[in-house]
Amino acid sequence: MNMLVSGAALVTACVAFIVYDVVTFREAIAYNLSIQAQIAGASSVSALLFNDPHSATATLSALKAAPDVVTAGIYAHDGQPFAEYWRDHAGEPPRLPPIPDGQTEAHWFKDGKVVMVRSIVFQGKPTGTVYIQSDLQRLNARLKQYVIISAAVLGGSLLAALFLSSIFRRSTAEPIVHLAEIARIVSRDKNYSVRATTTDNRDEVSLLIKAFNGMLSQIQERDGALQKAHDELEQRVHERTAELTAANKELESFSYSVSHDLRAPLRSIDGFSQALLEDCADRLDDQGKDHLNRVRIATQRMGILIDDLLNLSRIARSEMHTQRFDISALACSIAADLQKSQPERQVEFRIEHHLEAVADPGLLQNVLENLLGNAWKFTSKRASACIEFGQMHLNGTSAYFVRDDGAGFDQAYSERLFGVFQRLHTETEFPGTGVGLATVQRIVHRHGGRIWVESAVDHGATFYFTLAETPS
Repeated sequence: MNMLVSGAALVTACVAFIVYDVVTFREAIAYNLSIQAQIAGASSVSALLFNDPHSATATLSALKAAPDVVTAGIYAHDGQPFAEYWRDHAGEPPRLPPIPDGQTEAHWFKDGKVVMVRSIVFQGKPTGTVYIQSDLQRLNARLKQYVIISAAVLGGSLLAALFLSSIFRRSTAEPIVHLAEIARIVSRDKNYSVRATTTDNRDEVSLLIKAFNGMLSQIQERDGALQKAHDELEQRVHERTAELTAANKELESFSYSVSHDLRAPLRSIDGFSQALLEDCADRLDDQGKDHLNRVRIATQRMGILIDDLLNLSRIARSEMHTQRFDISALACSIAADLQKSQPERQVEFRIEHHLEAVADPGLLQNVLENLLGNAWKFTSKRASACIEFGQMHLNGTSAYFVRDDGAGFDQAYSERLFGVFQRLHTETEFPGTGVGLATVQRIVHRHGGRIWVESAVDHGATFYFTLAETPS
């Protein structure tokens, strides 16, 4: 880097100096030729006036004192050659270039030579023209000399920079490379106990190494504290997991108790109520029979509610077996069962065919049984109804949907639907326990998806749900 910077600076300086000297030397050449042209012109006025070419030639011969002059000439007012001078040998008179209007002289640098042309004026009238041509040998020699000197200076400076760079490398570059290697080891191994070797110098590199080691010390302390906190957190998680496992076992025991201890009394109540109705029908009036029928309906409803609650609790604990399957075929099977349950109803099922899903087939069957069952239930007051199942893309997401044209509900209460025991219709309007949609939401969430609904009163409802891996 030092050599590159030094070399670039020296080259720039040398080039600038040479360019400046060349421009200055060219101006000096043009100035000297102008002086010579003035002297030659002034000395040739008499020769031009009295038509004395020999006198003019003698005047031009004085240019032998200027070794750079190649040829010179005096031209008459009409542009005809009047007198000539050649440094080496005579030749054809050069063609006289025109002087720009408003000027008394002009010069040109061309083909390694410089030409000076100047008007000869006597008493305010042009009398003739002086022509002088000079080579640039001195300029070229000067330029070569500068190039040799610049190359020598550049070579010596680069050697000095190389020598100084070796000194700076030991004091600056090597500690920085060592620091970079330590940083690479720390980044690769996450070992914050290593330290960079400090130097005895009191420079910026030494300060950088000390600051880096201090940073590693702080990181090591924080890493130790973080590891300790992590170990404590793992211990707490282990304890909480054990507590949760115990709670799950208690929940399973409770579920068994609910399934066994509560169902048995309900079956007894329902069974004895039915026995009373059958065996003592002649001793019961209509009001007594009505009371017993109400008891039976209540016990049966409570049995259904217990089944739904047990189903909801089992869904949270059951193991999932995900696979790809035809969800359209599953929807068709459920729709066929619904039509068989009430063949007298006029319900049209529109099910999009060949749709696939990546999920647990048993849990997805529960979802579709609830959603299609609800659509069947809430269209029961229609003379004819339509229930749809399909797939659509919403905001870049592929979602399944179940749509009906039944009773519907106020969209403002849509969030309440997915809570346990939340109902938007009375039991007399549409029967149900209020647990089905909560079960559906839990299944969808277990698959990494979400569920939502759009509805309006008397305009049906559309339930949308996504899965984590919904095939496009």
